[in-house]
Amino acid sequence: MTGGADHVAAWLRHLATQRKLSPRTVEAYGRDLAELATLAGDTPLTAIGHADIRRFAARLHAAGQQGRSIARKLSGWRGFFNWLAGQTPLAANPVEGVRAPKRPKSLPKALSVDDAVQLVATPARQAAAAPTPSELCNTAMFELLYSSGLRVSELCSLDLHYMKATGNVPASAGWLERDNGEVVVTGKGNKMRRVPVGTAALDALAAWLNVRPAPSDGSAALFVSERGIRVSPRVVQMRLKNHALATGAAVHVHPHMLRHSFASHVLQSSGDLRAVQEMLGHSSITSTQVYTALDFQHLAQVYDKAHPRAKPK
Repeated sequence: MTGGADHVAAWLRHLATQRKLSPRTVEAYGRDLAELATLAGDTPLTAIGHADIRRFAARLHAAGQQGRSIARKLSGWRGFFNWLAGQTPLAANPVEGVRAPKRPKSLPKALSVDDAVQLVATPARQAAAAPTPSELCNTAMFELLYSSGLRVSELCSLDLHYMKATGNVPASAGWLERDNGEVVVTGKGNKMRRVPVGTAALDALAAWLNVRPAPSDGSAALFVSERGIRVSPRVVQMRLKNHALATGAAVHVHPHMLRHSFASHVLQSSGDLRAVQEMLGHSSITSTQVYTALDFQHLAQVYDKAHPRAKPK
């Protein structure tokens, strides 16, 4: 397939010199075209038809390649044939209209109720003597993540109380209202919402506030490090990961898993999808409905364990 190889080489030069794509990107396109040539076998690239491309995509899928990977390859092939049509007569772009197999929609990972409670309640209890300020901070952060279903960015932006903009310090994007047992947060799309805070989280916050150092930047940041600076999402992620490993968690735990757990557990107990939507700050109920699948999984597991006709003989 010398002619085909020449066309591929010319297209890759075009990507590098005319479109100024990075060498790594050009190499990736080259690998995708090499795979197309392998799939085509003795069929010249200029003779590949629509049915051939559909068959090639099916073979990639059957070989275990993910839909996202196949979609990327189809996109590269489509670009190549668009360019090739300007170099040699083609009846049509054979890739047009061919779509990659849909990826199975993965469900968010949530902890069981017992695992979630055990995880968030233990940081301050692990110390042999009095818990350190860092342990009290971790307990308060983890309890609040699970109690109110906050995004980690929302947690980190919380202030001890509302502050107006002063000098270089912007107005509070979120704050704690202890008397009301609520937090006010600014979520996606700059939408503000109020979310209840549970008793366990309020108790953990009270313990943390007894030892919380004053922020060094003059802000009212609720959660600060030992140096007095507002904690970042990355810091929360690492602290939760290390804590989960120390407690022997069977899965990789990240802040968003506590948000998923909050949503799943509230929905299991209440069945109120609209309330969960409001507390999560989802603009569309469709985003919240994914947790009904988690709820069904939970019910299915209970059924399989409890119903006498569900058990295998």
